[in-house]
Amino acid sequence: MIFVRTCLFNLYFVLLTLAMGIAALPIRLFAPRLALPYAKLWTRLSVAGLCRICGITVIVTGREHLPAGPCLLASQHQSAFDTLVWMNLVDRPAYVMKEELTRIPLLGPMLLLAGMIPVRRTDRAKALRALLVSTGQAAADGRQIVIFPEGTRTRAGETSRLHPGIVAMAGHTGLPIIPVATDSGLRWSRNAFVKRPGPIHIAIGPALPPDLGKARILDGIATRWQDLSTGFDSSPDARNPVDNSVGSRTGHATGL
Repeated sequence: MIFVRTCLFNLYFVLLTLAMGIAALPIRLFAPRLALPYAKLWTRLSVAGLCRICGITVIVTGREHLPAGPCLLASQHQSAFDTLVWMNLVDRPAYVMKEELTRIPLLGPMLLLAGMIPVRRTDRAKALRALLVSTGQAAADGRQIVIFPEGTRTRAGETSRLHPGIVAMAGHTGLPIIPVATDSGLRWSRNAFVKRPGPIHIAIGPALPPDLGKARILDGIATRWQDLSTGFDSSPDARNPVDNSVGSRTGHATGL
């Protein structure tokens, strides 16, 4: 049954993405200001389909730690799910993402119009300079900047070396760093086809100030991740804790 549900979701996701990608052409040509709301709709429908079809529940805690304006969200990255869910957890998200994604037909141009921040992973010095310019523009525009400091997806329960780009971004913008832990890899693991039913937890921690210095910022993120993860109950029955998820500040677990 899990395999069948996964196949149904993948079909739903591909058809949804294709249909909305084609329907986005008028927005690209005539109303680029609508690119971000349109992208938020696509991700909302994608995550809702994942939850409904695959039996996944999204549980978000710690929304009180999010500032009203721009910030840097330093999130663990275990699954493609992480690249979808933040589009509707904050008002004006801007993901730091690999530049290759902008070359995807239909999707890539919309990512740029929606204000995402592509990073070229060759020539690191030049890439960092471009990243800081884009980060400064996003901060001035009031965006919540989502970055995965591990740089790649990791298995649930594991961590890898954190890249220092977020330290430079914090120093350049003066924005607070919000650590975010997740266990999304338990339901949609790295490079896995199958999506397993049960809860996905997203735990948002207290902010780290941007002026701590490189070592203390990176150690602080890793420590906060570990502390936040200890509160996860990943059993399939853990579906009704207090939730501060999409569309409301209080309530119960939601499928977005």
